[in-house]
Amino acid sequence: MHRHAFRSALSALLALTALPAPAQDVSVTIAPVRDKFARSDEVLVRVTLLNTSATPQFLLKWHTPVGGVEAPLFEVQRDGQKVAYLGIKAKRPAPDPGDYLRLEPGASVSSTVELSALYEMSVTGAYQLRYRTAASGLFATAGMRPMPGALASNQASIWIDGRLPRGARPPAKQAASAGELEFSKCSNAQQEQLAAAVDAGRTMAVDAQAYLAAGAGGAHSVAQYGARYGTWFGALDAGRSATVNANFTAIREAFETKPLKIDCGCNADYFAYVYPAQPYTIYVCKAFWTAPPTGTDSRGGTLVHELSHFDVVAATDDHVYGQQGAAELARTDPARAVRNADSHEYFGENSPPQQ
Repeated sequence: MHRHAFRSALSALLALTALPAPAQDVSVTIAPVRDKFARSDEVLVRVTLLNTSATPQFLLKWHTPVGGVEAPLFEVQRDGQKVAYLGIKAKRPAPDPGDYLRLEPGASVSSTVELSALYEMSVTGAYQLRYRTAASGLFATAGMRPMPGALASNQASIWIDGRLPRGARPPAKQAASAGELEFSKCSNAQQEQLAAAVDAGRTMAVDAQAYLAAGAGGAHSVAQYGARYGTWFGALDAGRSATVNANFTAIREAFETKPLKIDCGCNADYFAYVYPAQPYTIYVCKAFWTAPPTGTDSRGGTLVHELSHFDVVAATDDHVYGQQGAAELARTDPARAVRNADSHEYFGENSPPQQ
């Protein structure tokens, strides 16, 4: 390198390194909604960002809880040991002006964050929480020039009575073994509700399979099926009833012997969805959480519906939705009814009860 070029490069480097670090003019405080949480509670923490300066401050939104947490913005320990972050880590493009949050002098913004879907909090113990993040472009000047910086909050302490006893090792984040239930993006409260929903769905599948086995595959003839079968699957036919029998046998086996995984990251308005060729992961959405545990269009029934979709289970389709549509399909086209997911759900739910 020529001496002149070297001096120019050195001058540029010294100019960059001489840039002053931005003043820490934004304070962060965290405050748990309470200091003790049960296993069925959402672990909620209030995060407040306050501009303590006399000028507007610009913060990179990705490093704030505004709009949701999509980075490991907290340090979490249980009984002094670091716990795993379970959320996403995204590769992003370089930030542009629209990626910055503007805080006016003296202004603050607060967000409530549910932590147990983001960090491993299934084990009973004392948890220490701190908001801490840093980035080369965490701040920006008024001209939207990115500047390095860091944010750190006070430390807060909480107690969680988790699903696992104190000192237990949380399950490794890998594919569940046969008959196990794994969660993704699910809070402690959601995990409790999902475990109950799986139990309800399994009970429905056991009852439905027993009903069918007693007719088509057991000591009785198919002619002894009652209104329950006819309402949802139509006129009696040995071939179709054998298909339904095989479907519920497979659904029951999926509940009892397959590695089920339930993902709570969906924010759509429907109940749930699956990728039929990718067993056995079920994505539950908004309508799932407002559904009753059992009965018509229930959480347990939704899981029966979704399991039936998997190609390796029953390969059902969604020909019609709703009890009225399913009953009409059974009357007019039983061949499609025995391949309809809602028909299997309503047969399993059996609400109102039929014989």
